[in-house]
Amino acid sequence: MEPLSDQIIGKINQAAELYHRLILVIAPSGGGKTEALQEVQKRTGTPLINVNLELSRRMLDLTERQRALQLPRLLGDIVATVSGEVALLDNIEILFDPHLKQDPLRLLQGLSRNKTIITAWNGSFLNGYITYAKPDHLEYKRYPANNILIINPKE
Repeated sequence: MEPLSDQIIGKINQAAELYHRLILVIAPSGGGKTEALQEVQKRTGTPLINVNLELSRRMLDLTERQRALQLPRLLGDIVATVSGEVALLDNIEILFDPHLKQDPLRLLQGLSRNKTIITAWNGSFLNGYITYAKPDHLEYKRYPANNILIINPKE
């Protein structure tokens, strides 16, 4: 089986031709996503952004309401600091925080209009749907996988 990092690099050119240039690396926690993104970073020089850390830093002085309203802009600002056509995103759990009232997939798709976004997604891909977390979890999300490039280590 082809290493996960090779699969990711192989999809970058394919993503460049799409409306939403979004690649989701989908696996449960501990599935090797971070290691694969680190390897892609090493091989391509593409910056790897820890979304939880960067957004948390920027939202420290904001109220809960301000956080919810400003998160899309703040995330856009973070991605905009990356030079080049590709950004690697890891640790995106903060996007799923129910208090922030965001649609994480829509946020990522919006970012991927201007730059290829490759992100680690803790969840599963099954029967044409991607899920985040387990159904009984507060952060659970389920989306149809239409027009999304998916890399799943199980494939």
